[in-house]
Amino acid sequence: MQALVIAAHGSHLNPDASDPTYAHADAVRETGAFDEVREAFWKEEPHFREVIRTLESDEVFVVPLFISEGYFTEQVIPRELRLDDWDPDKWDSDGTNASQVTLEAEDVGKTIHYCGPVGTHDAMTDVIVQRAESVTGDPDVGDGFGLAVVGHGTERNENSAKAIEYHTERIRERDRFDEVRALFMDEEPEVDDVTDYFESDDIVVVPLFIADGYHTQEDIPEDMGLTEDYRLGWEVPAEVAGHRIWYAGAVGTEGLMADVILERAADAGADIGDAVEAVREATSIETDAETEPSAEPGD
Repeated sequence: MQALVIAAHGSHLNPDASDPTYAHADAVRETGAFDEVREAFWKEEPHFREVIRTLESDEVFVVPLFISEGYFTEQVIPRELRLDDWDPDKWDSDGTNASQVTLEAEDVGKTIHYCGPVGTHDAMTDVIVQRAESVTGDPDVGDGFGLAVVGHGTERNENSAKAIEYHTERIRERDRFDEVRALFMDEEPEVDDVTDYFESDDIVVVPLFIADGYHTQEDIPEDMGLTEDYRLGWEVPAEVAGHRIWYAGAVGTEGLMADVILERAADAGADIGDAVEAVREATSIETDAETEPSAEPGD
């Protein structure tokens, strides 16, 4: 038997923070690729510390639903899962290429495949692009558009920016969008000045965050000038300094994220059959001339 554990942050303050985790777990569950699928959180129940001990499977694949390699993926999750032989050096990563490490949870007799975070997997590039498709309602979006991939950024952890820059470069190499830029909340270049960095009239802004919350639904919309007060909502697209801003909200809410989770597990040796194909088919974007993107925050 094989089990999947999706390890996410969760929140005591934002009741919607865990919604993407449960949604992606359900999508994976529906594929039947795993005998057991469990959600686990740092700030909510069920907690990291207990989840392994609730499983019947002897082989467990743990996929962190985090954007970057850093404090939570390198210290908190392994510690709380009680992976005694864990060491970050075992990932042998430069900050964007952690794959997996196989460890033994000897107290319960289980083999644990601890995977790198979803945010640095190559499949995340496709999710960012599909997020742009979702917000515009156009599966061919790109020509005449700029794309801003937005991260938190912090001087305390250089890996925070690496994931953003990695996917930005991969999208740029596809030559699909007229312009592609990496922008940040807490370091230069800042998302506040998004229109300064693009010549394109239309700019899609995709925040590389797992869940919609304070940053994606309050800070970024106000900082970009989409609205003076996030509680009043904003238009999609919104007119800002002569540009149309298509604000997509957190990338982690995109249905295709389930594909990244599956591919992380598959890279670690999980037998997932045709689950990836099933998820991609279920989350493909279809155009509808009468469908317009939502203009309300949190949708």
